Amino acid sequence: MLAWEVLQELSERLKSCSLCPRRCGVNRTKGERGFCGGGMLPRVASFHPHFGEEEVLSGYRGSGTIFFSGCNMACVYCQNYTISHFREGIEVTPLALAAMMQSLERQGCHNINLVTPTHFVPQIFEAVDRARQEGLRIPIVYNTSGYEDLGVLRLLRGLVDIYLPDMRYAREESAVRYSQAPRYPEVCREAIREMFLQVGNVVLDEEGVASRGLIVRILIIPSLEEEAKENLRFLATEISRDVFVTLLRQYRPLYRAQDFPEIARSVSDRTYQEVLEYGRSLGLRNFILQ
Repeated sequence: MLAWEVLQELSERLKSCSLCPRRCGVNRTKGERGFCGGGMLPRVASFHPHFGEEEVLSGYRGSGTIFFSGCNMACVYCQNYTISHFREGIEVTPLALAAMMQSLERQGCHNINLVTPTHFVPQIFEAVDRARQEGLRIPIVYNTSGYEDLGVLRLLRGLVDIYLPDMRYAREESAVRYSQAPRYPEVCREAIREMFLQVGNVVLDEEGVASRGLIVRILIIPSLEEEAKENLRFLATEISRDVFVTLLRQYRPLYRAQDFPEIARSVSDRTYQEVLEYGRSLGLRNFILQ
């Protein structure tokens, strides 16, 4: 499909919103808002070079992150809850969003890192297409919770260079309890299969920075260690033993986590090592550790 045809199809989804698996059905073109709170214009909380991402993304000049407000999940432990739940930020036009991308490239960033982009895909597509027409050359990173609509992902073929999804849960009851995300495990796995089909394993440039590929973040949540292992087994058996896996131990019991005693603690060194060794026993070779 031509770029304008893809944009038209994505924009049609805003009339009865079906950008993510929730399929709220609200007409965002008429001011209606669904679960994520997104409207017709993308809402941006901040944009800047980020040096705290994976080394293969941040390199030595930083990853050009653009943080979008709102989210299609409602994680009770969210570290960025003022952005995702309270939707701090300002609405910008696709033209202004394209200018942000160009600014980050001029600052020397290795890539454009779209953080929580799912609910603004049509507007982002328009902005990236415009920026590329005006000379943007660095890779596009799609940094997501993994709760993605398969049809939308297929329309992003050729737009996204690097996919960076989370895998948070392997069982639906956990996804519903902690993130209000029905069908998360099957949806996330379908999405990761499609992402891998599009971009494959990570390719590094001459500076050792990723130029293309799939990097999966496994978030270890207290009491859900076995689910982290299930997700590692999925990656090893159904994706690739060479897939890059970031094993996250950054979970902190923030926001409303104290209301859920079983997850109201940090991840221990012992638990982290146990999950890592299990992943290695599966033959996974490319771990990024914290």
